[in-house]
Amino acid sequence: MADPATVAGAAAEQGSGGLPQFDLSWWPGQMAWMLIIFGVMFVLFAKVFVPKVGGTIDGREGQIAGDIAEARRLKDEAEAQAAAAAAETAEARARAQRLGADAKAKAQAEAAARQATEEAKLNEKLAAAEASLAAARDKAMGNVAGIASDTAQAIIEKLTGVAADAAEVKAALPA
Repeated sequence: MADPATVAGAAAEQGSGGLPQFDLSWWPGQMAWMLIIFGVMFVLFAKVFVPKVGGTIDGREGQIAGDIAEARRLKDEAEAQAAAAAAETAEARARAQRLGADAKAKAQAEAAARQATEEAKLNEKLAAAEASLAAARDKAMGNVAGIASDTAQAIIEKLTGVAADAAEVKAALPA
């Protein structure tokens, strides 16, 4: 370190003008350097820094606007696809309902045809059974006259003790 006495001596040699920035004799040089530095800084800011920052800001704004436009386009496209999907779903639902109704109608028609066939078979069997019953009834009714004649002869013989003539009994019975 320097000796304090040496420092004080050097200060005395410099003069006792104080700080140079407050010494008016130094001001013209300081003003000139200040104007040169200010001019260089102004030119740097005006020609280099501000255009770069402005270009970056403009580029970013353009990027954001492009992104927003792309997002809107994609949203519109997605909405159009959703509407198309909804229309396809509705069409498929209508087609499925139509197929279901057609299948139901076809099944009902087949069931009605089978039922009609079975009813026809049953009606044939019923007609055959009725014809058989009518034939049996007619046969039985044909035998009733003979049975009535035999019964009447037996009753007459039992009551009177005399055998009745078959021709007389048949003539006495209603036809």
